[in-house]
Amino acid sequence: MSIKKKSVWREWVESIVVAFVLAMFIRAFIIQAFKIPTGSMRPTLIEGDIILVNKFIFGAKIPFTEYRLPALRNPKRGDVVVFIYPENPKKDFIKRLVATGGETVEIKDGTIYVNDKPLLEPEFGKRYYYNRGEYGQENKKITVPPDGLFVLGDNSASSQDSRYWGFVPRQNLLGKAIIIYWPPQRIRIIK
Repeated sequence: MSIKKKSVWREWVESIVVAFVLAMFIRAFIIQAFKIPTGSMRPTLIEGDIILVNKFIFGAKIPFTEYRLPALRNPKRGDVVVFIYPENPKKDFIKRLVATGGETVEIKDGTIYVNDKPLLEPEFGKRYYYNRGEYGQENKKITVPPDGLFVLGDNSASSQDSRYWGFVPRQNLLGKAIIIYWPPQRIRIIK
């Protein structure tokens, strides 16, 4: 009885195919890397930072469908989130979540108010937010639609965010930024 050996080429091809399928599964459902192109999230994230985004925490989208996997938790105020830009679905944006469906948002004297209470947590209280754009005007309260998210960049002076283009549909949410992993001197957990 003779045992057939696989050719070296076949073993290589099988290994590459398995690695590719595994990598695509991880990227689609678990974790994905993104590069930060602008300074809209300074000082939290700067141009050139490469981050990892947890895609399963809010329920990863099943590719080529409108369906999602079950979420581990809902997005909450202060999360740094990656989402499909509402005005151009070919672009992904990253901003900080300020308010969710049903909440009211107002920017007064550089401070964000949600449901008439100032956000004084460290991720909001140490920043000045400018009254800009249609949704960020002085003395204007905005109510977030039931399935919407209101997001702002940490660098309010240089950020195109919900103040300009409105709300992010919940279905556009891709995941939560968890860590900066490149460049080495900037490695840290994102807060």
